[in-house]
Amino acid sequence: MMFVTFSSLFSFGEVKPPKIDIPHLDKVVHFIFYFVASITGGFFLRERSKGRLNIKKALLVMVVFTIVYGIIIEVLQYTLTENREGDFLDAMANALGGFCGAIATKWYFSTQRGLKWKY
Repeated sequence: MMFVTFSSLFSFGEVKPPKIDIPHLDKVVHFIFYFVASITGGFFLRERSKGRLNIKKALLVMVVFTIVYGIIIEVLQYTLTENREGDFLDAMANALGGFCGAIATKWYFSTQRGLKWKY
């Protein structure tokens, strides 16, 4: 999350990344960052609670966190940075990534892999 925060709010100024012309690539990147954040956050809550926290509750917390965090980052981009802009579609990609990460985690622990949420 520190990397997401830094890369979202840091002003890169005159640094010009190589031009890659893939439509909506930034939305895909937002989705992937928040997808991974939701999964790793769910595992973090599992480890911190030693498996006592219900998987549904832990994943709900992570979905809400990723949605709120994504909105806050977009608002901060809009208000605090000079060459970055907050974007509603970026916030939607963030939220969708967090939601899909939680679904993937739930699916991963609910299939016949023998993995259990509790220790």
